[in-house]
Amino acid sequence: MSKPERAADPAARRISRRWPLISGFSAVALAALLGLVVVVRANGIALEVDTEWMDEIIEHRSPIWEIPSLFMNALGGGLFGVLVVPLAVTLIVVLIKRPWAAGYYVMATVLSAGGVQLLKQVFGRARPEDMLVTSDFGSFPSGHVANAATMAVCLLIIFPRLWVALTGAAYTIVMLLSRTYLGAHWLTDTIGGLLLGAGVAIVLWAPVAAKLDGERELAARRRLERLRHKETTA
Repeated sequence: MSKPERAADPAARRISRRWPLISGFSAVALAALLGLVVVVRANGIALEVDTEWMDEIIEHRSPIWEIPSLFMNALGGGLFGVLVVPLAVTLIVVLIKRPWAAGYYVMATVLSAGGVQLLKQVFGRARPEDMLVTSDFGSFPSGHVANAATMAVCLLIIFPRLWVALTGAAYTIVMLLSRTYLGAHWLTDTIGGLLLGAGVAIVLWAPVAAKLDGERELAARRRLERLRHKETTA
């Protein structure tokens, strides 16, 4: 069977015409709208929810929380977070013979990162003053959180398992908390990053949903055939 979509569940073939496009575009639009509200309505100044959250963070800062936050900073950013982690995930997906899934993940990662940089340049929001790390220009949206959300949603789509969903959600939330703890972002920056990253992953899923589902079905069939072969030759 040359085309993976032929093995897809009928529901997966209809996804491109249903809610993913609407919800994905809505999430991306909400991220842009949130940035617009911050820059236009608040004139770039932190919103009340941002200052209240940051005050709580600063009040409870401790070396116990600083070490894991710095670890998340290194894990989700720089060359390691932007290049090494995505390449490692892509390589694993390719090795298990899921080329469409690998291509989908790469495209989502690239577009998410590009969207982050675009919005940073458009809104140009200043970062918090009490930062524990050095960061590039633009506070809105958080690139670390966008990367985490994109990876979490993509991996859940590629490997639809409960433990993948829980792990991805936990990773994204911890990344969100670490960015505000380090003072690298306001709370609304991280929410914007979450919406953008998840939205991009969902939008790109829609046109290839049948291919990804069929590819997963074919992979399951191959595993079953290998198990049967082992049983017959044992």
